[in-house]
Amino acid sequence: MTRDSTNDPPVLALRALAATLADERRAERLLALTGLDAEGLRAHLGEPALLAQMLAFLESHEPDLLAVAADLDVDPAQLVAARQALEA
Repeated sequence: MTRDSTNDPPVLALRALAATLADERRAERLLALTGLDAEGLRAHLGEPALLAQMLAFLESHEPDLLAVAADLDVDPAQLVAARQALEA
């Protein structure tokens, strides 16, 4: 049996990050509000703290959370649960 990676918190967070960065407005907002830059993203991409911070960014603006969840075809609660798991 293989593990369903769509519910794996780091995988889901990386997918959400990709969807966030694919939208120019959302990407600019992420970088402006988090203080991150492209170099910082690359340097810390796999770190749970960065992934949790990015998901918290989405949670802080419900339209972005809903849009990314729709892009990924997941329930927004899955993104919230992924952040909680990454922070644990």
